[in-house]
Amino acid sequence: MSEPWLYTYPSPLEGYEGLEPLPNEKAEDGKSFVNPPADKKSEAYNAFPSPIRNDRRTGFDVHIYFLQGDEAEVKFANELWERIRREFPELRIYRVWDRPIGPHPVAMFEVNIYTPEQFGAFIPWLVINRGPLSALIHPNTDDELRDHSQRATWMGQPFPLQLKFFQKAKALTEAVEKIKLT
Repeated sequence: MSEPWLYTYPSPLEGYEGLEPLPNEKAEDGKSFVNPPADKKSEAYNAFPSPIRNDRRTGFDVHIYFLQGDEAEVKFANELWERIRREFPELRIYRVWDRPIGPHPVAMFEVNIYTPEQFGAFIPWLVINRGPLSALIHPNTDDELRDHSQRATWMGQPFPLQLKFFQKAKALTEAVEKIKLT
């Protein structure tokens, strides 16, 4: 379901059309390019770009997976969960599930990130501290299927999600809405 041709993509240069060409001058390292200074910092430092949510529903979810039959992974996951709760109390941290739930094919726990600042702090921390565990990072927009597939980023070994879960959930929501209208 993550086939890119299913979606449309605006030009990455939208809003930057008609500007002078960028210089080809190399920076001191001899590899990267010198960039002209910006008039102001990108708004992405302060808020997630649309259509990512910037409300209490959260901008990003991080699902941290472990194999429920592997004693060492279970122990590590529980210790990581506790450490995250202590070090990042401002994040929403859910219970540890000891079995698959929803579209998630193995045991996991979820962490919600609300701001770019939190994302910038937590994700590098998780890169270093996640140990043998895998993590799915996805934005929250109004398209859960796309968020969990085409817009998802993985750390470690990816797990195949049960994406039909979202199709069934969408069909159920549409049926309930139809009943409300009648």
